[in-house]
Amino acid sequence: MTFEKYIERVLTHEGGYVNDPKDPGGETKFGISKRSYPNLNIAALTRDEAKAIYKRDFWLRVHADELPGPVAYQALDFAVNSGIETAIRKLQAALGVADDGLWGPVTRAAVHKANAPALIMAYAAERLDFLRKLRGWVNYGSGWAGRVAENLRYGAVDTA
Repeated sequence: MTFEKYIERVLTHEGGYVNDPKDPGGETKFGISKRSYPNLNIAALTRDEAKAIYKRDFWLRVHADELPGPVAYQALDFAVNSGIETAIRKLQAALGVADDGLWGPVTRAAVHKANAPALIMAYAAERLDFLRKLRGWVNYGSGWAGRVAENLRYGAVDTA
């Protein structure tokens, strides 16, 4: 699987233009928020521009190109939803290594020794535990849990 295939999956979770006052990201389009990109014209953002941002600022920074494909998708989606450092920290927790949020040789080695289906399940559990502790869970928890459930389905297909 490639970035192109995985980003299409991510974009099924991330909607079009939204400006929800309850969302801490504020104005958002394709999941790209004004809070994270204050100098970007969010309303005018194109799908191709969003993909370029996701490749540069998420795929590469979460080191998805160094992960087994099924895990790469999970890391990309987690990073898009909750941030790069959180996605790496929770991957490290799922692997049982120090969760410092920094990609390095220990994390890389642990990923390559891991059983991908088991890692995806542990990673999804870490993600759900993280999400349910957020104050936004009251408003967004059902959607977040649904996203994780769909990602578990992807994990089952990707590792079959």
